[in-house]
Amino acid sequence: MNLHLNRLGPAVTLWGILCLFLQCNAKKAEETTTSAESIKASDSDTIRYLSEPLITDHFTADPSAHVFEGKIYIYPSHDIPSEAQQDDTGAQYAMKDYHVYSMESPNGTVKDHGEVLHVSDVQWAAQQMWAPDAAQKGDKYYLYFPAKDNEGIFRLGVAVANNPAGPFKPQPAPIKGSFSIDPAVFEDSDGAHYIYWGGIWGGQLQKWRTGKYLSTSDSPFADEPAEDEPAIAPKVAKLSEDMLEFGEEPKDVEIIDKEGEPIKAGDHERRFFEAAWMHKHGETYYFSYSTGDTHTISYATGDNPYGPFTYQGVILKPVQGWTNHHSIVKVDKQWYIFYHDTQISGKNYLRNIKMAPLTHNADGSIQTITPMEEF
Repeated sequence: MNLHLNRLGPAVTLWGILCLFLQCNAKKAEETTTSAESIKASDSDTIRYLSEPLITDHFTADPSAHVFEGKIYIYPSHDIPSEAQQDDTGAQYAMKDYHVYSMESPNGTVKDHGEVLHVSDVQWAAQQMWAPDAAQKGDKYYLYFPAKDNEGIFRLGVAVANNPAGPFKPQPAPIKGSFSIDPAVFEDSDGAHYIYWGGIWGGQLQKWRTGKYLSTSDSPFADEPAEDEPAIAPKVAKLSEDMLEFGEEPKDVEIIDKEGEPIKAGDHERRFFEAAWMHKHGETYYFSYSTGDTHTISYATGDNPYGPFTYQGVILKPVQGWTNHHSIVKVDKQWYIFYHDTQISGKNYLRNIKMAPLTHNADGSIQTITPMEEF
């Protein structure tokens, strides 16, 4: 595991210094297609970043962070080089497996626990293992993930392990009635677990507006509502007692403005695009999400896990790269946001994960974070 240099300190050995002179990293880049070490973003000298990458020997994105067994565990997607043409369906995001990472503390060394699940392990899945999440119940750990089935339709799967570092054993079929992408699981104060999910365009949520998969075109923009209609809603369902299925019929997560009106489809600054996340601070539920083509992480608040949620503002301004995807976790008494950008590669489909402190104001609002500045 290679971390950014200000984490290495005295851990840099004589051998590591010799490797730099002998260009060992160049050789490594030839040997593996997943190495991030040999790629440098062309504009990195003109951007000042709030945080440095946590991981530099793999491309990682969409980090879902949790505190399990007193440690920080991170469940990201694993970006790999792709020859697919970049488009708005996300064909270039060709991920095949998941690694799990852990840290003893926010400033600690990141440990790679290795591959914990591969698409070839999942009977029903064909390709594109996108953003996952994890949850704990009792002495079991559950990894929730999206993947396309053999018909090219995204479903949600779940895999089970005896410890948070895996490996995870997948269920033989996807969650019944599941569709779209970006599962995020929230445990409420009473121990109930709720799963949130959805993503438009390449995430296919717009193709489920009738309750069944209906695609009128290969265009990722087809099947969306008119701009003056309510935006497509993400979904929520309480999980079953065994954590393996929906425990109820999925419901829409309604995001409204401060006048109580639904956010409209044409309001790209505020409407939901993908990357649902839920956290609770005090008695307030915070539903946060990516706005997609306007590139922010925004949030809305409510008084229960189902909503409705009233739009409040932006948590994270645009990062370097097209996508913006996050998680929010409390470690001891401090909240953190985990996110990604393209600092290492400069390529939208080869990302690196980061973290930064997050602050709730006394009135419950969240201070906006600026992840980079150009100079």
